[in-house]
Amino acid sequence: MQPKSQLAGIGFGLLAYGIWGFFPLFFRQLSHISPMDVLSNRAVWACVFVGILLTLRGSWGKVLAVFRTPRQFAMLALAALLVGSNWLMFLWAVAHEQVVASSLGYFLTPLVNVLLGLVVLKEKLNRLEWISVGLAVAGLANEVISLGSLPWVSLFLAATFGTYGLVRKQVPVDALSGLWLETLAMLPVCGIYALWMAQSGHLVFAAQDTSTAAWLVGAGIITALPLMAFAAATQRLDLATVGMLMYINPTMQFATAIWIFGEPLQMARLVSFGLIWLGLGFFSFSMWQKLHRAGDS
Repeated sequence: MQPKSQLAGIGFGLLAYGIWGFFPLFFRQLSHISPMDVLSNRAVWACVFVGILLTLRGSWGKVLAVFRTPRQFAMLALAALLVGSNWLMFLWAVAHEQVVASSLGYFLTPLVNVLLGLVVLKEKLNRLEWISVGLAVAGLANEVISLGSLPWVSLFLAATFGTYGLVRKQVPVDALSGLWLETLAMLPVCGIYALWMAQSGHLVFAAQDTSTAAWLVGAGIITALPLMAFAAATQRLDLATVGMLMYINPTMQFATAIWIFGEPLQMARLVSFGLIWLGLGFFSFSMWQKLHRAGDS
């Protein structure tokens, strides 16, 4: 991998995860709207915004090329299903004061990336990486034993976003075209939902006031920007490095949940976080060793 390409990938990753870290603050402004309504508007306005960018760049030829490759479009449709369900769960978590749980899920995502690399890409794990995975499992076990249930919100967010990264990495489509096709693939589901809700008199795409309308349009734009950056990062970096940058997002979400939203943090959950943070520490050290050895060779 070329150093300039890797540096650009890190820059795109920092941009993506930094914006995602502010998402709880942004979407709390829409907590009076149902998560599925917000998701539908996000998909529509993101599709419109990215479509404008494609027009300005004259890049529609790349989109048409994907339509002529059914396998690529099917992979992007799968990516859309994964990231759309991830959005929906995150919106539910923000609306129901579960941002601590969502941050735990995104802390787990790098370790999900490690496991996916092991199982799907046949990557080898060293001793430190196995320790990091073991500590994450111990953290989840503590959640189950102490709190009496699986952390479903956290696990769902980690699994869907980790798998989304893996799928998106294997589709050789540029970031802008890929994102437009992903949001396009979401529109039939959003349209069916809007028609279903209209039967009971609820208009999904009609905002209650000007302020809410502005937030919903902004949701599409702010959805598109980090996803474009993330797709660009995954095309330039290996899965492990993408996972390392992921820490920025959940750290910002965790801080927001505790110090701005005032969500409670039970001691048992703090132990779970501690085990996972320790695992991430081992993982980060392992990645640093790999990069150091690569630089010396």
